[in-house]
Amino acid sequence: MEAANVGRFPGTRGRIPNFVGSERAAERLEELDIWRKARCIKANPDSPQAPARKRALQAGKMVYMAVPRLREKACFIELDPGKLSSPGQIHKASSIKGAFELGRPVTLDAVKAIDLVLCGSVAVTRDGRRLGKGGGFSDIEFGLLRGAGKLLSRTPIVTTVHPMQVVANVPELDHDFRLHYVVTPDAVIRCRRKKRQLSGIDWDILDAEKLAEIPVLQELKRRAVRASRATGRAGRIR
Repeated sequence: MEAANVGRFPGTRGRIPNFVGSERAAERLEELDIWRKARCIKANPDSPQAPARKRALQAGKMVYMAVPRLREKACFIELDPGKLSSPGQIHKASSIKGAFELGRPVTLDAVKAIDLVLCGSVAVTRDGRRLGKGGGFSDIEFGLLRGAGKLLSRTPIVTTVHPMQVVANVPELDHDFRLHYVVTPDAVIRCRRKKRQLSGIDWDILDAEKLAEIPVLQELKRRAVRASRATGRAGRIR
């Protein structure tokens, strides 16, 4: 992407790459029925999806963004367009910094039902496989929301990328979710998904380091232990 001069500030390396044409990709996303029908969106905080977040707020959609690395008990930022009084505030709220200034931190329990998930990607395939930055936080966020009943297995999951990010193959693990749509500045790809999404956090494969760092996981683990003791059963939350 750098060699082809299609990257943008803050760059492409070590992050979800910002790309030339992200505004046009957001326009194409806005044309989809699943977008028009969605009233509440969970979005990633990365720069290439800022145009889509802005369009969501302009259209009156509630937007949730995860706190970086889920490091707070109130691990989501709620952006309510009804509380943004001007186009300037909407523009500001669509940025990472502005979202923290103008949004409201909320717990997982306080998140409203999600109608669509917008995620960032490093690379994707036409059948919906996705490669992120490698930290696993998008999958944890997905598992948290699924386990809490905030989104369903059929809830659309979309990404916006540059055409160069659509590749033949990416590695995939059992707990990785798949995309329903890939949107580029030039096209909309409806993915040929053949994988069942997990319905919550898979505690058997959860990294112990992440469990120690993420307060909401610690609380859910405590709830799981209490529930298993009450019922006499142990195992994973699904």
